[in-house]
Amino acid sequence: MSDLIDISKKLLVDCLGAKPGEKFLVLTDDYKEKLAEHLYKAGQELGMISMLFKIPALAKSGEEPPEAAAEAMKNSNVVICITQHSLTHTRAKKEAAACGARIATMPGITEDMFLKGAITADYNQVEKLTKKVAEILTLGSIVAIEKGGYRLEMSIEGRKGIESTGMYLEKGQSGNLPSGEAYIAPVEGSACGDILVDGSIVGIGRLKAPILLEIRKGLLTEARGEGAGEWLEILGSSDAARNVAEFGIGTNPNAILCGNILEDEKILGTIHVAFGSNNTFGGKISAGIHLDAVVLEPTVFVDGRLIMDKGRLMV
Repeated sequence: MSDLIDISKKLLVDCLGAKPGEKFLVLTDDYKEKLAEHLYKAGQELGMISMLFKIPALAKSGEEPPEAAAEAMKNSNVVICITQHSLTHTRAKKEAAACGARIATMPGITEDMFLKGAITADYNQVEKLTKKVAEILTLGSIVAIEKGGYRLEMSIEGRKGIESTGMYLEKGQSGNLPSGEAYIAPVEGSACGDILVDGSIVGIGRLKAPILLEIRKGLLTEARGEGAGEWLEILGSSDAARNVAEFGIGTNPNAILCGNILEDEKILGTIHVAFGSNNTFGGKISAGIHLDAVVLEPTVFVDGRLIMDKGRLMV
């Protein structure tokens, strides 16, 4: 237990710039309450005004928390959301950041993930690489992803690359912990082609066999492979849910494939696409759901420039 409190203290200081006297909110649920208590105690030991707020378990990633929780987030200096399902792409997180809160979301994190893997990275190095990749995305117009003989293209013109560096030291900065990704909201209606997903998918976990996703006019039209039907039921059939919401590139060299999207989408040498909401990071769609799918060792072009060659990042 003392190890987890010490790790939590280090995360609070190094990644969130925690200071004595600051209001610190730990937002959790029944699934992650025990881990949340370590963060709460770590904040106390650092002299912060620590608060532990437990909400009912959300049904899916991207669902809004109760209004009282959203208000508590807005009235805190530092917020950590340690819940089973993700609050990363919610209005509550966006509004709390706009009020100046420094926020880390840790959806689905386990005790094991606290002790090894992505969380052990040198976040100064992760930050440098993430910023480079985000800039490429911001300046880009067309992304093409190739894997297993399939190709998916999408427009990112006019959209801003988002840095999730793991370092949230200034007012309003937010992202995952552990972290290490640059991502962007593709232009709605622009994505077209097929992509072979062979890492993991939110709702299924680590894949035993690849799933082929067919995308036309910016919408997921079909998924084929083991578990695909079950996953489509979780996602839902509305155009908003099927929207290609995100394209992201992992930038954390210590991240390992474990079946948990919090870590899997950060793996250096991977990309991910997500479906559903993207209105919290530059897109136009609010779907009440956001599900990511990770592709291992793809080849990626931005405006015809090779930026990843079978998983080797060329930046």
